[in-house]
Amino acid sequence: MTVNAMQTIDQIESQLWEAADQLRANSKLTSSEYCMPVLGIIFLRHASNRYECALEQIKADQAAGKMPDRPLVKGDFIKRRSLMLPETARYRYLLDLPSGEKLGTALVDAMNAIENDFEPLRGQLPKEYERFDNDLLEDLLRKFDSAELRTASGDLFGRIYEYFLMKFAMQGAQDNGEFFTPPSLVQTIVNVIEPTHGIVLDPACGSGGMFVQSSHFIEKHGQDTGHKVTFYGQEKTGTTIRLAKMNLAVHGLEGDIREANTFYQDEHPIWGRCDFVMANPPFNVDMVDAEKVKDDRRLPFGLPGVNKNKKVSNGNYLWISYFHSYLSPQGRAGFVMSSQASSGGHGEAEVRRKLIETGDVDVMISIRSNFFYTRTVPCELWHFDKGKPEERQDQVLMLDARNIYRKVTRKIYDFSPEQLANLTAIVWLYRGQQDRFLGLIQDYFDALCRESAAMAPELEVFEATLANLQKQLTELNELIQGIVTITPEQRQPMKDALIELAEALTAYQPDRVALFDSLSAFLKNYSTTAPATNADQHTARQTYDPLSERIKGLIKQVDLLYKLAARAGQVAQELTTNEEAAECYDRRATNKLIKQLDEQRKQAVEQMKLAVYFYRQIHWLQERFPDAVMAAVPGLCKVVSRADIEAADWSLTPGRYVGVAPPEVDEDFDFEQTIKDIHLELADLNREAVELAARIQENFEELGV
Repeated sequence: MTVNAMQTIDQIESQLWEAADQLRANSKLTSSEYCMPVLGIIFLRHASNRYECALEQIKADQAAGKMPDRPLVKGDFIKRRSLMLPETARYRYLLDLPSGEKLGTALVDAMNAIENDFEPLRGQLPKEYERFDNDLLEDLLRKFDSAELRTASGDLFGRIYEYFLMKFAMQGAQDNGEFFTPPSLVQTIVNVIEPTHGIVLDPACGSGGMFVQSSHFIEKHGQDTGHKVTFYGQEKTGTTIRLAKMNLAVHGLEGDIREANTFYQDEHPIWGRCDFVMANPPFNVDMVDAEKVKDDRRLPFGLPGVNKNKKVSNGNYLWISYFHSYLSPQGRAGFVMSSQASSGGHGEAEVRRKLIETGDVDVMISIRSNFFYTRTVPCELWHFDKGKPEERQDQVLMLDARNIYRKVTRKIYDFSPEQLANLTAIVWLYRGQQDRFLGLIQDYFDALCRESAAMAPELEVFEATLANLQKQLTELNELIQGIVTITPEQRQPMKDALIELAEALTAYQPDRVALFDSLSAFLKNYSTTAPATNADQHTARQTYDPLSERIKGLIKQVDLLYKLAARAGQVAQELTTNEEAAECYDRRATNKLIKQLDEQRKQAVEQMKLAVYFYRQIHWLQERFPDAVMAAVPGLCKVVSRADIEAADWSLTPGRYVGVAPPEVDEDFDFEQTIKDIHLELADLNREAVELAARIQENFEELGV
């Protein structure tokens, strides 16, 4: 997907959320009250799109003689991953209802009609619409009826649904937002355990994110999820199960999800048969009845510790034991766990020792705080592999990722796609999969060449506008020479500004030519076929080393050119307060050019930074793993033996083993990005201030103040 396409999708998501949340705020509904109905409308829009798409395919097949011209049946649509929607459940039907018709009732009827035709959604779709104002519902329906959404694919609607889940989670809707596991953490687990086949279980499945990401992983590898895996889930909250089933349906997936408290219930007949177990269970639960679970077959290592009230002191190790016991002899598990668990003492330490002695603990990853939307706690990702080869039976990969993150908001962090890929590449090296590590670097070289080739066209657009602006300003400078009411002292700033701009251009041109001559040579060697061997990749990266520095230098020159041109434009504005000059000079045209120049500068600079960004990914991996084999990297990773773990009191905390990274001088400090981060924090603070003021005002009104 191109950068522009990603930006377009991001804009659609953001605009839809802002519009929907504005409607919520004006209606004075809480996020919890609004969450399910909005997600239901996203589902309805998606179901209608899938229906229309399937109908077109059917008509085309009938016209081509691939299927008979007969009345259509449900199977014709299910075959094309769609529902055969009755007319009253189609989005267009709802939008075209006569004015004054009760939309709430119509939406409830639509949801009932869909449930009647699709057993997995029976009793799951939201039906709270009759409590909503008619105008609000109509506005909401129209917000999801833009030209882009009428033709949007399932992938886009899946993204929008997950985006809204994330935003509702940030607001704490439904069980304090714990129904939603941040995508970065889910994707990390998926990348490590690679759930490509068989039975996939999530016994604390929330909104089903583990299943959805597993599906993305499978389809990314060219496989059909429906033919490769079967999803099973348990969740204790009925409302959250509805979120999960809609989430699966909006992605064209199915799963057997049952309402159950997993501490006490095991609803699926798959114990000991799961190929993959994935979960983000509730942390540090301390009220589990020990008498009820003490004989549970899912506790092969015994209870972790029982207090005087016959309660399990902390439920973390119940979950850990359950996950391990569900696995088949070759199964893998990945789950989120409180950072307290990896070094817990007493009964927990004993269970952990027994677990480590099985040889099934595979990868431990530390995650810094602020990855969750409603909690600030750090956590760890645990991974088991019952099918570990003999040479790794005694080993565990300790990976401390606490210094790897990017800022989403002032309070929330995640991993970029490249950070995720780089962490996964370390796991590949641990598993001896050097070819995948080199393949990732090869992909980065492909991206590096692609983004480097796109730099010149962006710069040419900037340069053309700059030349046009310079021409206008030069003409103004010539014009004012003949205006007697403008003194030589008043003319001098324009002359100086143009000289300064010309000098900067004179310095810029040879640097630009030299850089692109070198880039052209680099692209000639590597754009068709990226280097594949470790030696060739190092040679290619070393060739790009000086180009990276020169690109950074050219970025500074482009910024300077814009700054000088804008300064000259400001002088022009001051000069044209003179009436005679104003009559002969188009100030608006200059202002328009300066704004245009700034936008083109940003695009050109972003393009150059993008090329350097992929170069930095290559450099990051090669610097830490120069031989493309697993190595201990201080502060990041280390493969430890069972003896090492025993010597450290059976701790599974990565930080105890990897040490501290040496201090680094950040030569790539990005001042502009730092300013953006500051603006992000200010925007968040301002938004919170507005929301707080609105709540205070509502409270005053309720008190009659």
